[in-house]
Amino acid sequence: MIGLLKRAIACIAMRTGRLTWIYKRFCQPDGLQWAIHMARWGGLHSIGKNVWINLGCNIADPTLVRLGNNVGLSDCTLFGHDATVGLLNVRYGTKLDSVGPIDILDNCFIGHGAIILPRVTIGPDSVVAAGAVVLRDVPPGVVVGGNPARVICTMETLLKNSQERCAAYPWMDLIRERDGEFDPELELKLRAMRVEYFFGEKSNG
Repeated sequence: MIGLLKRAIACIAMRTGRLTWIYKRFCQPDGLQWAIHMARWGGLHSIGKNVWINLGCNIADPTLVRLGNNVGLSDCTLFGHDATVGLLNVRYGTKLDSVGPIDILDNCFIGHGAIILPRVTIGPDSVVAAGAVVLRDVPPGVVVGGNPARVICTMETLLKNSQERCAAYPWMDLIRERDGEFDPELELKLRAMRVEYFFGEKSNG
């Protein structure tokens, strides 16, 4: 019965844009499903294919955001405005506006807690690390982190380091055979192998 109700809510939310809050809280769509909903009803300027948007992602000014293909947004925040002009306008009697686009190009990932400010272009082929505050454009093919965000390494270095680290993991055969990034049938076994490898003890799960 609950499954039927969830499907009905999801169908209404996707087709009409109504019940979005209930769909988000009750159905807990994954990032791909939420991105599809955002593409239809989220007011984004444009959104490409194979986009992942976490439910915790905060897009303050969606009409000023353009997402390319194969983009992942973790629980990050995208600001298309700078609210300090409100203070300036009151204090100095000015009438200013401070807005700007955020352009996240193909094959980019924005990490948890990262903040992207207006008038910024990310990528392509770049990663914004968790907690980074991005004030200016990110070059293609790099990893940036920190506040303010600076280049940490290239994507080639990130790939090389990841490959070397994975070469030592005893569960990589399972990773290669699983379907997608998460396979519930393999997850318990993977969890047990990881706990034993990292902590030298059996998993309680």
